[in-house]
Amino acid sequence: MTAAHPVPTETEGEPMPDTTPVADHVDLDGHALLVGSSGGHLAQLRVVAGLWPAERRTWVTFDTPDALSLLAGEAVHWAHHPTTRSLAKLVRNTGLAWRVLRRRRPDVVLSTGAAVAFPFFVLARLLRIPTVYIEVYDRMDTPTLTGRLCRPFSSLFLVQWEEQRALYPGAVVVGTLL
Repeated sequence: MTAAHPVPTETEGEPMPDTTPVADHVDLDGHALLVGSSGGHLAQLRVVAGLWPAERRTWVTFDTPDALSLLAGEAVHWAHHPTTRSLAKLVRNTGLAWRVLRRRRPDVVLSTGAAVAFPFFVLARLLRIPTVYIEVYDRMDTPTLTGRLCRPFSSLFLVQWEEQRALYPGAVVVGTLL
């Protein structure tokens, strides 16, 4: 199925960010499960989503106005929110993660955060599904909570700035997505 609002491309008037560094580190032949909060996390995730055709990607995000508009026509599973410090939402999203991972059987789970990513990374790791975490571009002097939680469950941990490598030794710098 084709998105009513496709991921950003050069034909929309603005140059597309270079996703080659991300593409060099992920499996592009399979099905991608893209997990992220709405807002800025979703905006950054949309940039790399273009690496997979719409029929080989599935989204997990919140049913907020921006996500409803940006992902119209895409395969989406709506996560439970708000997730900040909500044990009940963590439990519900863990159930969602289990159902989505078992039904979709993605070849890779990719996220830019935030908290909704955590149960997907834990369960994907248990199911031996590769996970790729991309730390958000606007946190250069302190690690994000989700980055710290997801890192042990990440097959690959990517950062957007060289300065972020000090926070996440061994991370791969891919450059800014936005």
